[in-house]
Amino acid sequence: MKTRDLIYCALFAALTAIGAFLHFQLFQATITLQFFFTAMAGLLLGAKLGALSQLLYVALGLVGVPIFAAGGGFGYIFNPTFGFLLGLIPTAWVIGKIAEKDRSVPRLLLACFAGLAVLYLVGLPYIALIVNVYKGGNVSGMTLATAYMLPYLPGDCLKIVVSVILAPRILKAMERNS
Repeated sequence: MKTRDLIYCALFAALTAIGAFLHFQLFQATITLQFFFTAMAGLLLGAKLGALSQLLYVALGLVGVPIFAAGGGFGYIFNPTFGFLLGLIPTAWVIGKIAEKDRSVPRLLLACFAGLAVLYLVGLPYIALIVNVYKGGNVSGMTLATAYMLPYLPGDCLKIVVSVILAPRILKAMERNS
């Protein structure tokens, strides 16, 4: 692995950490920028390095660096939303894998929406697991969709649009400087 690759991985791990603390209100949902930086990692770095950057982010948080939205440490695995953090790793990989083949706008949109689907496919069952098994609650599939997905979709779509607009421009600059 080249030094440049390591720097890019560290940069996107740091940007994702910053994204946990940059948030805005959209309707009733508080939106962070973690998915945005994960999508950008996949689009700009590709599958392998994009996923590696997110693995670094999650690993740093689990060893105690307070870079998750509510802190850090191994105990964070018992937070119902930790599944979304785990989901960032395959999300970046899927986005990168799809985008590596073709850099057209439709392909980048497909990559980001596929990545978003992966994020929810990891995050929502994790919420159900922690709430229903660990905490002894009872959260239904409908509650998962209405409380943990639907309010966030408009913000996620906005992040996808912005990333698809920015990524080709940034890629050109990266290629000029390599």
